[in-house]
Amino acid sequence: MFTSGDGRLVVRCFSQDGNEFADYDLSVLTMATGLRDALTAAFVKRTAPGAGLTSLHSTEKNYWSLVQFDRYLRTLPWPPREVSHLTPEHIDGFYETRKHLATAVRGEISDLKQLLIRTEGISSTMAGRLAAPLPPKPSTEPKESYSRTEFKRIADAARGDLRTAAQRIRANRDLLQRFRQGEIEIGNDRLLAERLELLDWVNRFGDVPRKRRESGRDSGKDVPLRWISGHGHGSAPEVISWLHLTAPELAAGAILLGVLTGENPDVIFKTPAAHHRADGYTGRTGTTIVDLVKPRRGTRAYMNLALSDVPDWISIPDEPEEMTTRDELHTPFGLYMLLHELTACSRALAGGDLLLVGYCASGGREQGRGLRPVNRTSGLIGDRASAWGLRKDELDEDGKSVPLTLTLSLLRLTYIELHQKPVAHTEKTAATQYLLRNRGNVTEYRKVVAAALTEEAAKARARGSVAVMSADDVEWARTNPEAVAADHGVEPLILKKMIAGELDTVMTSCTDNKNGPHAPAGTPCPASFMLCLDCECARALPRHLPIQVLVHDQLSERREQMDVLQWVQRFAGPLARLTDLLAEADEAAVTDARRDATDTDRALVERFLNRELDLR
Repeated sequence: MFTSGDGRLVVRCFSQDGNEFADYDLSVLTMATGLRDALTAAFVKRTAPGAGLTSLHSTEKNYWSLVQFDRYLRTLPWPPREVSHLTPEHIDGFYETRKHLATAVRGEISDLKQLLIRTEGISSTMAGRLAAPLPPKPSTEPKESYSRTEFKRIADAARGDLRTAAQRIRANRDLLQRFRQGEIEIGNDRLLAERLELLDWVNRFGDVPRKRRESGRDSGKDVPLRWISGHGHGSAPEVISWLHLTAPELAAGAILLGVLTGENPDVIFKTPAAHHRADGYTGRTGTTIVDLVKPRRGTRAYMNLALSDVPDWISIPDEPEEMTTRDELHTPFGLYMLLHELTACSRALAGGDLLLVGYCASGGREQGRGLRPVNRTSGLIGDRASAWGLRKDELDEDGKSVPLTLTLSLLRLTYIELHQKPVAHTEKTAATQYLLRNRGNVTEYRKVVAAALTEEAAKARARGSVAVMSADDVEWARTNPEAVAADHGVEPLILKKMIAGELDTVMTSCTDNKNGPHAPAGTPCPASFMLCLDCECARALPRHLPIQVLVHDQLSERREQMDVLQWVQRFAGPLARLTDLLAEADEAAVTDARRDATDTDRALVERFLNRELDLR
């Protein structure tokens, strides 16, 4: 916290990685001095390292909740002047004035409560109110993902902007290089000479030549030299864009990164330029690995993202022959390397190690014009939809086309739906927080899950349960192995090895590893041990019961931990067979098996379900 040169009280907050900061002016608060000082101290505590806020986006939300609370207090006939004057009615009144904002008000109230909890001097009554639950969450329509055709239109529009930018910047770089190497004869061509001068200036300074205006409307400002636009070279932003990506083009890059990776907005805007070429520059399938940070993941915040030169199946044009081998914008690797190339000059001048850096004519938390990274709060993403003229597939009630709203969050939702896989989160999060909250997906998704569950259960029942040897059979085999072997369709020697545990395959024993249904005759079986549950060569013995119970319980638990459809496809059939198998056993025996399972049993089941026992 510091006092600026003009007397403002400012709190400077840094991002978790220390690469960015933002200044928050607390002198805008109009409340009484005593209350303002206490809330300012609370804001400092709330935004301190380790206090729980992991991004400047979160910090800014806390700041604006405090500003909005101050504006509410200003409207009261008798506003509080000290912390002790704050009452639960102030929280309730603030909520009433903001509840029209639907879901946003819960965030504001939550942020405000976190500030007040850290405020010294709060009364016990107020402390009790702060400990109470948030207001009930208003019912809202689930998010609706883009259709596949909308998704492709967005991607095509972004590719169009980036192709144009690449052609422009590469041509101007080539022109500048040839000029510096003395390969261009200027002669009496004044416009060419001026263009080359401007290119050199933009390359070295990231700006056009300027001078200080001494009078008039722009007095005291540095303005471009008049001849630049007067001689037809264009405005200053247009000239700078000869060698640098513009803010809208950076937005197109962020959008296409969202289309091809499904990463969330913060991760995309903070994608680093530093990377590791896992392909070793061999010329084969290009692969680069970048280090990403997703603060909300806590101890798992730091992660790697592999970007390969393999076209995404959704990204391929309807006519595949339209995509040439040099079209870098259909693969994550190609897009990343192109953006890295086009922003190299900007990054060298601006500093830092972020990928999406270019020229912004204005804005950026009052930073004004200049080379800098773009951020998610700039509004550039939403502006691209109108600039590209994107429309939704569905018409309104009057049969008219509807403008398409473009956000990186909806691109992420659509990516997860189309690929049916998580991106930097668990399968359970993908299913519950993305797929099942997607209005356009939930009904169809449930139908697919129900159909798959019915199909898997039917297949399990049709094939029947694995053959079981009872405890009596095992005991009888010790004195009359030939009779027991004949009853179970195996050779006496095989029976002896089964009882000794020499033929175990996790949940059963295998009577014939080289003549099973999953490989040609005489070939060792390569199938997963999970398939033993419906194999004619399998026999279940009493000693297998603890393992069967553990696998049964683990499969049931995993239903809550991963995408439902994937669980059904992988585990619904085996669980149905295990359920039938355990139903054949004595209930007390199942209870004893669950209780008596050893740590060794649990470790084996863990390795088995993690597919560590499968052939690779």
